[in-house]
Amino acid sequence: MNWLTTNWDTVLDLGVSHLWLALPPIVLTFFVSLPLGWAAYRLSAQHTSRRFLDGGAIIIGLTSILYAIPSLALFLLLPMIFDSPILSPFNVISALFLYGMALQTRVVAESFTAASATQSAAVGASSALGYSEGQRIWNVELPLAGPGILAGMRVVSASTISMVSVGALVGVSSLGDLITQGFLRSYPEQIIVGTLAIVVVALLMDAILVVLGHILMPWQRVLREAGHA
Repeated sequence: MNWLTTNWDTVLDLGVSHLWLALPPIVLTFFVSLPLGWAAYRLSAQHTSRRFLDGGAIIIGLTSILYAIPSLALFLLLPMIFDSPILSPFNVISALFLYGMALQTRVVAESFTAASATQSAAVGASSALGYSEGQRIWNVELPLAGPGILAGMRVVSASTISMVSVGALVGVSSLGDLITQGFLRSYPEQIIVGTLAIVVVALLMDAILVVLGHILMPWQRVLREAGHA
């Protein structure tokens, strides 16, 4: 690819900008959706056992509505809501965070629900051993739900990195610039380079999440090895 050979520095600079736009919403999604998803799980459990209003379904429903808003429309609406410059990266980061939160909140709630259903003996044993609610959540429920939460974050990461490119349509520089400029110039090679570069960034971020999963959840490796034994 001759174009890539002569423009690799531009691709690299845009790749760094692309990654920096994607990282904040991915990190924010994790820290906000974790307590929100857990709250949805707990409220749904209370609704089932005590016939309360299903607050969990309400949380999931409200966050899911955000995911139905078209991304380009949201990028244009946020400057009016926050009174921010339309070319500000803040708008792109905020929109991607809202999408990530909408997706991951449901995943977190379902991960806790599945872990509680399949490992109810472990959850019950922790209560019998005198664990406080906080200890049970941190030491039992969260580790059991961890693999599902990680899988959701990998999806959030890939979708966020993909949607960053839409920001190029409102003037926020990223690898999406290569695609839009290539289209305007009828230059397929530039479009291909931009697309492949986005895929590479997504794969890099996915690999980082997998490594973090191995570090933070070492017991999963032990369980897999025991299952193959």
